[in-house]
Amino acid sequence: MTPQTFDAFQVIADPSRRQMMQLLSKDSMTINALAENFDMSRPAVSKHIKIMYNAGFITITDIGRERHCTLKKDGFDELQNFINYFDQFWAGKLKKLETLLNNKAK
Repeated sequence: MTPQTFDAFQVIADPSRRQMMQLLSKDSMTINALAENFDMSRPAVSKHIKIMYNAGFITITDIGRERHCTLKKDGFDELQNFINYFDQFWAGKLKKLETLLNNKAK
């Protein structure tokens, strides 16, 4: 059975995963340490971790008996590309509007 994959927007759509990413933005954490911040079962936290891992948002490193999660840039690239596209789109629209208004003011 192949793991279910999510696109970047599906990954960040879940408030618990967004909160996990915010926690990981401060420092890497073990899965158990992450789980302590949530009112859900350890398996539920592990499911969220797996989704973020498969989508490239985190890495998991085994250190001794513990698994440490660290944020990873790859998952955020799809989000950034989407935002950049629309930044350019709106900048172009605003530039056309500015040109139109400047021509009418003359």
